[in-house]
Amino acid sequence: MPPMSNGRATSRQARLVPKNGNPVKESLPAPFVIGRTLEDHSSNHRSHPDFMTSLARGMAVIRAFSNETQSLTIKQISETVGISRAAVRRCLYTLGQLGYVSSGGPAFSLRPRILALGYAYLSSTPLAVSAQPLLDQVSSTLHESCSLAILDNDEILYLARSKTTKRIMSVDLRVGSRLPAYCTSMGRVLLAGLPPDEIRAYLNRVNLRPYTERTVTSRDRLIEILHGVRTAGFAIVDQELEIGLRSIAVPVKDDLGSTIAAINLGLHSSRVSLGKMRGQFLPHLRSAASELSAPTFPRAGNSHFRKDAKI
Repeated sequence: MPPMSNGRATSRQARLVPKNGNPVKESLPAPFVIGRTLEDHSSNHRSHPDFMTSLARGMAVIRAFSNETQSLTIKQISETVGISRAAVRRCLYTLGQLGYVSSGGPAFSLRPRILALGYAYLSSTPLAVSAQPLLDQVSSTLHESCSLAILDNDEILYLARSKTTKRIMSVDLRVGSRLPAYCTSMGRVLLAGLPPDEIRAYLNRVNLRPYTERTVTSRDRLIEILHGVRTAGFAIVDQELEIGLRSIAVPVKDDLGSTIAAINLGLHSSRVSLGKMRGQFLPHLRSAASELSAPTFPRAGNSHFRKDAKI
């Protein structure tokens, strides 16, 4: 098994070359390139008697595939997820028999049946279903991409998205995409909605890597920023995830006022100033979030706390 470092992908793993011959850009943030390793998923749960390592391996194999790595060999999957080639081979055989993967020579790819796994969740999630027409309306009015996401572990997970023809990022974000929370506008809105002790725990365990020269990686500074986000009720991130990308986000709340999701607008810094984002775009986002918020959705489980609570 190739050497791993803190459950993160090595530089070699970040340079996987798919079967189509298009190399993954090394400049892309790690969450854009590959999924988490098996260690990231299961290290805290393996001691539980009900934990199924074989199932965890199968899920890790599925998550190794992405928009940038649509076709992978057993060797590449093994290096990506951190499990043996023999285990990967057994997982792929089982997934193939169930109709979830197919092989073409030494490389494997996901089959359309895999969509049923995600669709089962999305079709049963009223938030994602209700959000889509609102996102489409905001995007059509402002001519910018509008998205909805939740906090899933330490990342944001896109549940709905309305895109324009303007490409503003080096990768194509879609439903199911994940991004780091600490340097994205939706991530900061979602983090600001957590209890103070959970915010501190998050900042202590996450690797705050700089994606650009503008990325805030100081824990103390991020605590100040999150306090400001909680007070203001919105977050703006200016080119911290990718140069040229600006975004603004607001929270979606449940019936007790707890943050359950976030919606945002992503745009290119050359087109829209920060002042225009606050003055013209923010009201549209707040209006959409208000329609999605209580009493439409019951409490989702996040603890509610006062705006003046200390982080």
